[in-house]
Amino acid sequence: EAGKEQHVDFQRFSSAALWYQQEILSLVMRVFCEDQLMDNLEAGYDFQFYVPSALQDAPKCKNDIEEKKTAPSAHRKRCFEALITFLVDKLTEADYEVQGPVLKPLQSLFNKMFIRRGQTAVSVIGDMTRATLLVKNEEDLNRVVLLIKEEFPSIHGTSFKGPGKIGVNNFLHQVSEMKKIPHTKIIPYRFKENSSQNDKDSPLLYNLNFF
Repeated sequence: EAGKEQHVDFQRFSSAALWYQQEILSLVMRVFCEDQLMDNLEAGYDFQFYVPSALQDAPKCKNDIEEKKTAPSAHRKRCFEALITFLVDKLTEADYEVQGPVLKPLQSLFNKMFIRRGQTAVSVIGDMTRATLLVKNEEDLNRVVLLIKEEFPSIHGTSFKGPGKIGVNNFLHQVSEMKKIPHTKIIPYRFKENSSQNDKDSPLLYNLNFF
């Protein structure tokens, strides 16, 4: 009992705690491996295949941890390169710098999947791979921001509704109708100012998420 509320202390049930840890371990390995291997199938690498299996996922994850792997799959890397090419279309190479793309560490995925104090649900992994575009002056940054807002007005300042809110069927229909980056299959779905900034009126950091 906690105050006036009743709760179940899972720590008293070792089997339940072990089951939860095993399920989280299996889920994180599955998400990590699918992210790195399934997209190669989409890219037409016929010689590669992936069958979801903890027995196959575990050795790959172990190997990536031991090698401290940070490079994403070739297909995922090309997606980031195509997106950045679109964003810096009006800039010269001297105007910007690109860091990444890199894989999110496996440890970070484990941390995100465990319920933390104050949370009532487990977060969905949404950014397996990330990159940073550094624009060297504010004027050019504003040019990039304006490009995104003009080309994709519906993704800025609005809350993207995932399958947990509108259902898988409606979610898939929603994504299928969204606008793509020209000449690619990249679908930007959220663009917002980074919440870590003190100056909300003149933001210099932005987050752009895409499928």
